[in-house]
Amino acid sequence: MYIHDLSCDWMDHPFMRSRFALSSDAEVRKILDAGIHTVVIDTARGDDVDAPTVEEADAALEEEVRRIAEQPVRPAKVALGEELERAAKIRREASDLVKNVMADARLGRAIEIGHVQPMVQNVTESILRNPGALTGLLRIKTKDDYTFLHSVSVCALLVAFCQSRGMEADLVREAGLGGLLHDTGKALVPDAILNKPGRLTDEEFAIIRRHPEDGYNILRRSPEVSEIALEITLHHHERRDGSGYPHKLASDDISLLAQMAAIVDVYDAITADRCYHRGIAPAAALRKLYEWSKFHFNPQLVQEFMRCVGIYPVGTLVRLESGRLGVVVEPHESNLLAPKVNVFFSAKNNVYIKPETVDLARGLGFGGADRIVSHENAAQWNVDPMRFLTLG
Repeated sequence: MYIHDLSCDWMDHPFMRSRFALSSDAEVRKILDAGIHTVVIDTARGDDVDAPTVEEADAALEEEVRRIAEQPVRPAKVALGEELERAAKIRREASDLVKNVMADARLGRAIEIGHVQPMVQNVTESILRNPGALTGLLRIKTKDDYTFLHSVSVCALLVAFCQSRGMEADLVREAGLGGLLHDTGKALVPDAILNKPGRLTDEEFAIIRRHPEDGYNILRRSPEVSEIALEITLHHHERRDGSGYPHKLASDDISLLAQMAAIVDVYDAITADRCYHRGIAPAAALRKLYEWSKFHFNPQLVQEFMRCVGIYPVGTLVRLESGRLGVVVEPHESNLLAPKVNVFFSAKNNVYIKPETVDLARGLGFGGADRIVSHENAAQWNVDPMRFLTLG
């Protein structure tokens, strides 16, 4: 058979490529040992098997997504445009803070938690006002600042996830601290491995896999770091089927917040451009998480996370039935398939159009009467949807 998709986060599989022809039983065993339960095969390039087609699987998935989208969500307290400037400042300052934390860890210094906690508070307050502002801006990463901004993203997304589940404020802050510090152990990974443009060797993969324990050992030298933050740092790569690391914990042996952090961590990782892989659209990433939740994650938690960030998260480029492209700026409280969208481009004519806000939950004559038909890759259209998060 020809493997088209290994159905897992590319950081969690040991193959040089994600697409290849199976050539031996040893490769099949390697797939199973990596905790991969399902794969997508290309029947035009290899043997067929009695299984659903990609189209059939996609249709079934979209039906499940529609069901998830019907659950109500909390509305934002302030408009996106009102929060963006504050969120941009937090993004910048939090990234610098993580950079300093990593530098201290590399030099063997204890982490000054007193400098970190106020930043977690700033993130928490921004998420309370409008979660889409900070999480949307944090999707913008370069290869140079990925490690730092990934930590800020995991913090913000985990705070939003906790808030959406109605958790107590103190617990939310401790989870945010764990999110911000979860990759501290990567300070001990050589840059040549962290930024390697190709697949890692088995030896390099083993070094990367040490970072949860390295981070745990670094952070526990700071007495102010809570058990919650330590648990998130140590176990954010564990998987419910026991295929994760470092301890191969399974099911409910993994704490609730570590399970939530694992979902957030993978979501942010697969939506970002890396030196060895192009990120996928947030809407596609959520659907991947849902597929993988059968084995790797708690399915109920994944569904709650999907509702938390929106089936089409803020900043997602979408194509409407009318042929216009737009960027999602606000989820609808009771129908996540009908968000507010700032349209700015004609896919039919391949030209920019006068930007306007379309509320897809409204009918004809009330600023709506359109619907999303697909999420799109901004690079393929050569557009920057983030420019249109606010109009005017």
